[in-house]
Amino acid sequence: MKSRQFLSMLLCTALLGGCATMPPPGNLPGARYQREQQLEDQPVATCSVPGTPAITAGLARVDAGAFSESADLIGPGDRMKLAVAGDTDTLTGGYVVAANGRLTIPIVGEIVAAGRLVSAVETEVRGRLLAAALVREVAGGVKLTQVEAAGVQVSVEGAVFEPGLVRAGERAAEARATTVNHPAAGDFNSGRSLSSALRAAGGIRPDAAAQSVYLLRGDRYAVIDVTPAFTGGVPADPQLAAGDRIIVPTAGCFQADYVRPSSVTAPGVRVYLSNLSRPATSNSASGINKDSTSFPYGTRMLQGLVAANCVGGSAMNAGRKAVLISRNPLTGRSIVIARSVEGLVRGADRDDLNPMLMPGDAMACYDSDAMTFVDALSLAGNLLGPAVLANGLRK
Repeated sequence: MKSRQFLSMLLCTALLGGCATMPPPGNLPGARYQREQQLEDQPVATCSVPGTPAITAGLARVDAGAFSESADLIGPGDRMKLAVAGDTDTLTGGYVVAANGRLTIPIVGEIVAAGRLVSAVETEVRGRLLAAALVREVAGGVKLTQVEAAGVQVSVEGAVFEPGLVRAGERAAEARATTVNHPAAGDFNSGRSLSSALRAAGGIRPDAAAQSVYLLRGDRYAVIDVTPAFTGGVPADPQLAAGDRIIVPTAGCFQADYVRPSSVTAPGVRVYLSNLSRPATSNSASGINKDSTSFPYGTRMLQGLVAANCVGGSAMNAGRKAVLISRNPLTGRSIVIARSVEGLVRGADRDDLNPMLMPGDAMACYDSDAMTFVDALSLAGNLLGPAVLANGLRK
């Protein structure tokens, strides 16, 4: 009799465990980033006009067009060609600007080249050669040209996903070989631009003040509006020079219009997925691999759940649940939200509950209550089987 009571209690415990529901995720105040995350303990942040960065104090504000000459500015790693009339192998030849920004030429010595126009460096080279009585004052007697414009290192900070030092305009080895083997009079590296640097820093975040991006160079700065990248038109996209500093202020709010591929945002995001729900036995069986975790920027949670094979299948598993793990870049606090998969599919208010996926987000799927109950029965059978067998043997 006691063994039967024990078995009954064991069966009830297993079945009740299968009916239990998970507690809702807890989140600290300040974790909310998007309106679609639907936390009631914090109001939606409102946008504000950011102030001028303190670092611009004492600098002269100029129009973005004032930096247009930077396409001709020399930078470290640039390849130059010097041609001196009447000379074939002493001075005439190719040179590379060193990491310290200097150009070393025989007889001429070291010349500061980085951050200067090609014409200015050419004038200095000619002046030194004239002073040494090595050339005559003949038009075109000394000619310096830029064979290759290498990538430049700049700083990007503020409301971007990966702030820090980035290289804008870095070319692949094949492209560099083609440029060097087929030299032309000058070179234009389209990747040495403001937009390329922003993309290299992960792209601007949805809270960026896109109408007020600051570009600092030397004792000058410009304020650049990059919103035409989303609304249409031709945004200012000045060429960069080594050592430039880019500051993207935050507006303090989430702006869904900026969550899509553009010239100043990343084309896609990598999201971590897990689907161990039935009938899948592993993430591999769910078809989750590197191809299914890379999404276009602007993908929402429900689309990611489809990629994770968390939608569809048996009606018994229609009540699946999913959690999204994200982080508020303004406060640094992580947030975990739970959603009913079928609720996102069937609900008319799905857009209000369907967050946009950010870089580095993670999602996991859970079985429906029906499948959990089936698993509980299976567990009870596994537990009761040996006990029943042992009881029968005793009899």
